[in-house]
Amino acid sequence: MPRDLRRYQIRRLGNWVNLSTPLGLAVARAGGARVRPGPRGLLLADGYRLGLPVASAFTVGNVLVTAGRWSDWRVERPSLLEHEERHSWQWFSLLGLPFLPAYAVAMGWSMLQTGDRAAANVFERRAGLALGGYEEAPVRPIGPALRAGLGRLRSRS
Repeated sequence: MPRDLRRYQIRRLGNWVNLSTPLGLAVARAGGARVRPGPRGLLLADGYRLGLPVASAFTVGNVLVTAGRWSDWRVERPSLLEHEERHSWQWFSLLGLPFLPAYAVAMGWSMLQTGDRAAANVFERRAGLALGGYEEAPVRPIGPALRAGLGRLRSRS
């Protein structure tokens, strides 16, 4: 068996065992997406209708989900599939469900540092910011960012 094929099979099995792929299938189903086999053991879910998360595509385990159609993304943004596939490896590396809180912390850190959910998010950076359609954002001083965030929280209460 070729080495690459073995890697993809290990990822596919690992993401089933760590329950991230079953979760991804449940999310896709809840959102009304149609799931079909994709390359390298991935599952492609088209037509996702729920509004969360706010993203052109997202990955849960080996399930790559989009509101659109993956066949269209391959033409419009061919790098998006590669970006999302890298997230499937992240789910595998973090043993599944622990990826969710880790990603939330990374997103919060990115918001704090840059005001953008992806620019300083370690998971988005390692998946390739540009591949996912994200842009770099300058790091801002944390003190003013914290004060601004606290001010917003106070104004809501």
